[in-house]
Amino acid sequence: MTVEEEKDGIVRVPVSLGERSYDILIGEGLATDAGRWFRAVLPKARACIITDSNVSSRHLVGFEKSLRRAGVTASAVVIPAGEASKCFDVFEQVVDQVVGGRYERGDAVVALGGGVVGDLAGFVAGVVRRGMRFVQVPTTLLSQVDSSVGGKTGINSRHGKNLVGVFHQPDLVLADTKVLDTLPEREFRAGYAEVVKYGLIDNADFFASLERNWREVFAGGPARAEAIAVSCRSKAAIVARDERETGDRALLNLGHTFGHAIETAAGYNGAVVHGEAVSLGMVLAHDFSARLNQMSPDDAGRVRAHLAEVGLPTRLSEIPGGPPSVAAFMELIGQDKKVQNGALTFILSRGIGDAFIAKDVPAEAVRAFLTDKLSEGQA
Repeated sequence: MTVEEEKDGIVRVPVSLGERSYDILIGEGLATDAGRWFRAVLPKARACIITDSNVSSRHLVGFEKSLRRAGVTASAVVIPAGEASKCFDVFEQVVDQVVGGRYERGDAVVALGGGVVGDLAGFVAGVVRRGMRFVQVPTTLLSQVDSSVGGKTGINSRHGKNLVGVFHQPDLVLADTKVLDTLPEREFRAGYAEVVKYGLIDNADFFASLERNWREVFAGGPARAEAIAVSCRSKAAIVARDERETGDRALLNLGHTFGHAIETAAGYNGAVVHGEAVSLGMVLAHDFSARLNQMSPDDAGRVRAHLAEVGLPTRLSEIPGGPPSVAAFMELIGQDKKVQNGALTFILSRGIGDAFIAKDVPAEAVRAFLTDKLSEGQA
């Protein structure tokens, strides 16, 4: 997997999936020049833009102008902002508008927004007319480094997060680093948790560089663009090896088994956003690994210390309204997508940058670990 820098300063990260291959383009101003890139990949397609109420007020007008300058016929569907929109009701409403707009299979659903918009729009693209073209224009750090890449789409169920969906790869991903300047600090910080994840999975040097240089990543400029490129390259390489998560793509769920349980228990009401839940989940995963004598407690402490230093939650006591009970935790973990034949699967670690898939983890070991953590009032 290579990363090529084009003459205009745009970094291209290819995702190699045979006939489903596509590029991630990373650089400033891509959203306001989107029509050029859209036309290059989909020369005859119309665009149905799906965005949310927050993003539309900041970026939709300029984005639509860009498409129309390139001769792309476009219309927009605006959904309420927030995780609660990843539900059956909103999905049905969006499908109805796409079908009612007489968009054809060769036309494109365009996701202009963060992870919620991308997941929902991708699911719509994957099922309307049994599959439409799809373009991701992620506007949050989290979506640029994670959810916009790899073809996972879906919505939430009352039983848990992302339990209903399909794999549907995009035709193009445009990661405009400039739009991140408009993000609230909390949202950028939450997305940073997913950047840290790539260092913890298999790139100890990247994690160490983030420990040293995270302030520069937050400030923007070359350090931010480089962190996004490294993250996208890491995910692209894993997705190319294991598109449908039958093997090591599960490593990308580091921190997510605990994190999704925390997020679901909180009710998707904004009290805990995805990246904050992932931060807590990664701390728990490394602490659990240390408890199982898989890694050094000192390494687990490094994980906690770095996430705490940047202002992310690292203790269960930091969850607004309190954490779920052990029973609720275990019920939600049992709904995790990695469960096979009723056995629990976790992404654990042997050290910084050495994550692994642990199958058949005894439920009693998880229950005892969570009981101790909750009794301590800590993560």
